[in-house]
Amino acid sequence: MNLPDRARVTTFVAVEPTEAFAIFTEEIDQWWKRGRRFRFGGQGTLRFEGGRLVETLASGGEFEVGRVLVWEPGARLVFEWRGTNFAVDEITEVEVRFEGMNDGTQVMLEHRGFSKLRPDHPARHGLLDQAFTDMMGRWWGELAMAYRNHVANKAQPPLA
Repeated sequence: MNLPDRARVTTFVAVEPTEAFAIFTEEIDQWWKRGRRFRFGGQGTLRFEGGRLVETLASGGEFEVGRVLVWEPGARLVFEWRGTNFAVDEITEVEVRFEGMNDGTQVMLEHRGFSKLRPDHPARHGLLDQAFTDMMGRWWGELAMAYRNHVANKAQPPLA
């Protein structure tokens, strides 16, 4: 039996794919939700830098979430994903695709490789199989909505 190994979410933003990609990568710290549920350090800063996704913790320390594997502006981004409590070989992968459609961009995110996490891994929060991938899908869904709102707010004209 194949266990669910991935979570997928899709959103739409009303900007061209190159701008959607730029906002996703260059403004990640602005749209990525804050707090311990979404950031390893709770209130640290998140950025793509030097071929890596890095969180600078409020303490001043730094945590490398993962290396960037594919960087195709306006089309595709793939990066490794690991938590602070992951062993060296417990690296998952996130792929984000940007496809132009209807005067905007469909952004499809897939987080895969959950089978690398043992059943009692703390990242699973006691959940197995579909329950775990459903939880991850809801987590990424909240982030996708935050990204979408960030893009929409940028497109709003300033109040007169």
